[in-house]
Amino acid sequence: MTIPVLAAELARAWADIQRHHPMLPDLAAPESLIGEPSSACGRELSFERLLHEAVHGIAAARGIRDTSRAGRYHNRQFLAIAEELGLDHPDERHRSTGFSLVTLTPDAKQRYRPTMDGLQHALNAHSTAIRADTTQSYRGPATRFPSPGKQGRVKAICDCGRNVYVVPSVLAQAAILCGGCAKPFRVPELPESASKG
Repeated sequence: MTIPVLAAELARAWADIQRHHPMLPDLAAPESLIGEPSSACGRELSFERLLHEAVHGIAAARGIRDTSRAGRYHNRQFLAIAEELGLDHPDERHRSTGFSLVTLTPDAKQRYRPTMDGLQHALNAHSTAIRADTTQSYRGPATRFPSPGKQGRVKAICDCGRNVYVVPSVLAQAAILCGGCAKPFRVPELPESASKG
């Protein structure tokens, strides 16, 4: 199965970004990124998108509001952190998504080349496996948990007040621990057994 391999490669890539930017929080559930296109940044999963998500992680760690309009509009504070992480926005801001469409700078490409190559290899293997097995392929949460808005994700909460949006099947596989207090996130609407995995 390629999902665990890809999730492990995502975790390794995130750890490499953390090595350069220690303030970046841990990636709670790499699996939650698999199969979910990000409409806000307009991209399928890639290292560039992972770095984009890292910008949001650092903004959250710093207590900076980097988006508005339900996370669609990326403001200049997002852009400032993106530039710190090696992303650039050469064009004017987009009317509805702001500065979301960032791209890797040449320096960032050089810095992360081995990491990018490893992640791309895992992404290619994952795509090949999905094409080869049309009956049991991973088609993403939107097809398995159809619902409006968050592409099938549900709000999981922690007792300390933090929350994340997660695909129920990911939460059912294993607990997702809060980086703030180390307690598991839970979904109040799910039975207790489903949130423990």
